[in-house]
Amino acid sequence: MTVPSSQPGLRRSPLFSRYLDLGAKLTPFSGWEMPLQFQGIRQEHQAVRQQVGLFDISHMGKFVLQGGNPLKTLQTLVPSDLSRLKPGKARYTVLLNPEGGILDDLIIYRQEGEQVVLIVNAATKDADREWLQAHLPQTTSWVDDQDEHVLLALQGPQAQPVLQPLVNTDLAQLSFFSHRQVQVFGHPAFIARTGYTGEDGFEIMLASEAGQHLWDSLISEGVVPCGLGARDTLRLEAALPLYGQDMTAETTPLEAGLDWLVHLDRKGDFIGRERLEQQASQGVSQRLVGVQMRSRQIARHDYSLFHEGTPIGRVTSGGPSPSLGHNIALGYVPPELSSPGQALQVQIRGKLYEADVVKTPFYRRP
Repeated sequence: MTVPSSQPGLRRSPLFSRYLDLGAKLTPFSGWEMPLQFQGIRQEHQAVRQQVGLFDISHMGKFVLQGGNPLKTLQTLVPSDLSRLKPGKARYTVLLNPEGGILDDLIIYRQEGEQVVLIVNAATKDADREWLQAHLPQTTSWVDDQDEHVLLALQGPQAQPVLQPLVNTDLAQLSFFSHRQVQVFGHPAFIARTGYTGEDGFEIMLASEAGQHLWDSLISEGVVPCGLGARDTLRLEAALPLYGQDMTAETTPLEAGLDWLVHLDRKGDFIGRERLEQQASQGVSQRLVGVQMRSRQIARHDYSLFHEGTPIGRVTSGGPSPSLGHNIALGYVPPELSSPGQALQVQIRGKLYEADVVKTPFYRRP
């Protein structure tokens, strides 16, 4: 069960006492009291890039839908074609409003029969639930697993050899964006080869007590505990968008660089289709691009982007890249200024600093 917080309105993971034991620096995040860092953001970042790191992501929304063919209904709520999604496979996609704006990004895991697992963002969980329940048939049963399970992300090139001795299945047979039910220490667990770091890895959902046991076992084996700080630098290097910053209800997937999620020619009607069809034929007014600073200055969220002294957009995410050794950002610019090599400027404390549009992702694992 979720541990009550001493801070009014903040929730705590079942692993909260482990944070304290490990000396974590804590921070509020989407209504939860979460670890920002343990050893330090840079050390945790490099652990994931070079070996393996462990994140507690139990704050994420976890929904189980069953009956009433929920996948058929979801097909009308997202721009991606779900008709080819087989049991044991997962699909990353976005929920859209009627204007084509992004309500949230999520992963849809199809299980056997008519059961579907959804993992959504913590900040949008309640709104997502209301939106989905308003569209799903009454014959679909709904389980909110937020308080019943721990969700861990084991990420890095050593994730498979570290996790393999603890599970009763051959992880080499689990391909990217595949999932299955397994046993961990004799306890049932849901495991998926997914993540948010740009590295290989797994996300494991299991009952709270078993999740605490798994956390303790992995930490005792030398796996580095990681907080939200490293999660953010890792996902930024991989150019993985953050909901609420890089995409919002005012941005469409075609503007946010998520064209590969939009399957206009492969599926029928869905909410937001008309706007996306219009953008596909007429073009978008802005695009999310990668930006690399030429100097040591850091482009932060909401800083203004300029071209030849004229404001043309804004930074949505930015910070140092521990893997690459320079400062990077994501931001929206007009499409005519979105090509790699395009010179821009970032306004930082009233001054303009040179930067360039670059190809994303900034980092690709070997």
